[in-house]
Parts: sequence; structure tokens; C-alpha cells
Amino acid sequence: MMILVTGGSGSGKSAFAEQKLCALSTGRRVYIATMIPSDGESRKKISAHIQKRAGKDFITIERFSDFGGLVPAGIRESSELNGNINEEILLPGDSVLLEDLSNLTANEMFVYGRKEDILDDIKKAAAYVRDLVIVTNEIFSEAAVYKGKTAEYMRLLGGINRELAKAADEVYEVVYGIPVCLRGRTDEKIIQQL
Repeated sequence: MMILVTGGSGSGKSAFAEQKLCALSTGRRVYIATMIPSDGESRKKISAHIQKRAGKDFITIERFSDFGGLVPAGIRESSELNGNINEEILLPGDSVLLEDLSNLTANEMFVYGRKEDILDDIKKAAAYVRDLVIVTNEIFSEAAVYKGKTAEYMRLLGGINRELAKAADEVYEVVYGIPVCLRGRTDEKIIQQL
């Protein structure tokens, strides 16, 4: 199952995505952290996210680029690994939270120069794991006009968001802490926990 969760900055989208994933998961819970700790503000955000998911049994993988590289080249079942699970690969029974697509896209475009592979990498992972919950940002609600590389980034992220929304089983926009179901079914129990 693939679920896309979007919303503005501070909307509560990350908390909702975590709760959604925890409600779905039966196997490993894998948190893919995409923010590069480049300054004090990013380190503070990372620390806050670590505290929020404490006690939820997440395995955290820091992955700033090449999300598709987490899917092993040869399909293997966890039983074939004889208990030697490499935490830097995904397994078919995993429930995965990608936090977040906006950072991953910026990393790929501005740091690694791999922007053509982002959508394919995500679709590859979604087809491989049990559940994939993707957090992304609503970046087009501002009245500001951007040019150059920023406008190119916004077009790229917008296009990826559209394609993922078409492919996702469920799509939510979190507005002021309230998840609005745009596609799929609403889980009232999770919404009441927010």
C-alpha cells in the first residue's frame, strides 16, 4: 500500500504519517530520514522528529539520495538472510515512512544531480515493501513568485507529487492538524488520536 501525506510547514503531517504507518505495520517499521544535518536549524528539526518517534519501534535509515538503492538488487525474503538483517536495505514485509520527499528532491537536485530517478526510485520501493507512507510538502499555496532553480525545484516536486497522488492508494492533506482524505478511506481512530 502506498500513502501520500501532504501539508504545509507545521501542519501536523509528520505526526499523522507516523500514526498511519504504526496502524498499518505488522513487520519492521523503517523511518527514512532525508534531511541533511547542515546547520543548527536542521539539527533542531531532526532532534524534534527523533523525540516524536521515540518508543514507536522505528529503525532509522539516513538516506539523502538514491532512495531506490535501499531495495536489494536480488529479491530476498527475510528468512533467506538467516537473521542477519542489514538495516541499510528494505525487506518485502517492511512498513516504510519516507520523511520527506521535499528534502529528498532538494538533495537530489541541488546536491547529487539525480533528479530524473526520484519518481522511479519511489515506485520501485513502493512495489517492493508492504507499506510506504510518503510525507511531502504543499509548496504552491504561497503567493510569492520564484524564479530560476527554485522555480525548477517547485515544478519538479509538484510533478512528482501529482504522479504519486495518482498512483497512491490513499492521499491526505493535513490542514491545521486535521487530515483531509483526498483519496482512499479515512481512518477515524487515527484522526481522533491527533
